[in-house]
Amino acid sequence: MPPRSNPTARQERLGAELRKMRERAGVTARSAAALLGSNPMQMSHVESGRSGISEDRIRRLAAHYACDDAAFVDALVAMATERRKGWWEEYRGVIAPASLDVAEMEHHATRIRTFQVTHIPGLFQTEDHMRAAFRYVSPDWPQADLDAHVAFRTRRQRIVTDAPETPVEAVIHEAALRFRVGGRKTARAQLERIMEAADLPHVNVRVVSFDTDDFAGAGHSMHYAVGPVPQLDTVQFDTAHSSVFLGSEARLQQYRARFARVQGTALPPDASRNLIARIAQDL
Repeated sequence: MPPRSNPTARQERLGAELRKMRERAGVTARSAAALLGSNPMQMSHVESGRSGISEDRIRRLAAHYACDDAAFVDALVAMATERRKGWWEEYRGVIAPASLDVAEMEHHATRIRTFQVTHIPGLFQTEDHMRAAFRYVSPDWPQADLDAHVAFRTRRQRIVTDAPETPVEAVIHEAALRFRVGGRKTARAQLERIMEAADLPHVNVRVVSFDTDDFAGAGHSMHYAVGPVPQLDTVQFDTAHSSVFLGSEARLQQYRARFARVQGTALPPDASRNLIARIAQDL
């Protein structure tokens, strides 16, 4: 089977974790390939996510690398042996691959943590808010493309509405709540949607108010997916022209600490809801 030309972020992550495991053990790619009866080029394809790998081979490599973390190895096996295509594949060729990767990341998360300063988290946006935001940024989109992006983002929101087994923690800065995307009526409905989500038992919404002292995290919005084991957590954030996925231990520790810091400066859930309600009343 030829190598994949465009591996997904999840496929790349599996390969990266296998490479890190090998490097921690001090084993060369040539030696690992020889163990599997393969060659260094094929090992390179596996470690870059361009080629798949079987459960037996992952477990053989883990034993050779002296990795005794059974939960971690089992999680890698689960990643490698997934066969069923996710719902997001219906949108491939229409929605940017990075956005599909976000949906896949959320689907496999055991907990989602999001922090947004200037935007309403996509998982909470109303359809009118989405349409206004998409039209503002991409006014030349054909109607079919706009509809597809709205449908895709709406489908992502089932992780909030239909998956109580996946807790969602959201920290939103007051700035995002006060932007009148789509006008007053749309903005008010958007705030009401957030309050409805906050009432769900598995959703926690907290607000960083303008009155918060010592807040300096305006440039650190993030979308953090907790994995089946800590090593497989993923942090994602958007830049002006791309989406970035990080999974190195150092970066994960950094973003865990950042989320804990902003969560610590946010209002408690009840006070946050009251603030959202007051902003809505002012519209």
